[in-house]
Amino acid sequence: MNALFFIILTVFLIILQTIVLPSFDWFVECFDLLIINVLFLSLVSSHYSMVAAIIIIGCIMDSISGAPFFYHVFSYLWIYIIVSLVKQLLFQKSIAFIFIISFVSVFIQHGLLLFSVFVNQGSNTIWTFDFSLLIRQAFWGFIFIPPGIWLVNVCWQNWIFVTKFLQNRFLKNTEGRIGRIQ
Repeated sequence: MNALFFIILTVFLIILQTIVLPSFDWFVECFDLLIINVLFLSLVSSHYSMVAAIIIIGCIMDSISGAPFFYHVFSYLWIYIIVSLVKQLLFQKSIAFIFIISFVSVFIQHGLLLFSVFVNQGSNTIWTFDFSLLIRQAFWGFIFIPPGIWLVNVCWQNWIFVTKFLQNRFLKNTEGRIGRIQ
């Protein structure tokens, strides 16, 4: 059931990022919203299945974006790896940690993009990179990613509560039917 929640969350964030937000002038150059999903997955679990989920999320974003293929996969994996390593050293529920990792996540994505430009076109093109976009996206990420993580956590806790309630209700209904059959 948790996988279904993350599938719904991923689809919601993709639709929000690709269809809804570009229609508003303020959010035309918004940071990658799926960073919220990746950060939440890396904070919630350190299980290896999360790596597979993050690769799938990255492949979906690579296929619908104009970025080079594996750009999102690598950036999401680096974010996951860095958060997983750092959260073992620091207290992961710290609000300062979440703000810092939100800010750094946007820089990781842009750093990979800058590296790919450097590799493909040489060092002269680095100075044509839009650093003002990086600063704006890092600022908006610093502002919106921590509340986004908090909102996803609230929705996930409610999802767990509702699914457990429905499972218990379903089990009680099936126990009553089995008792009548015997």
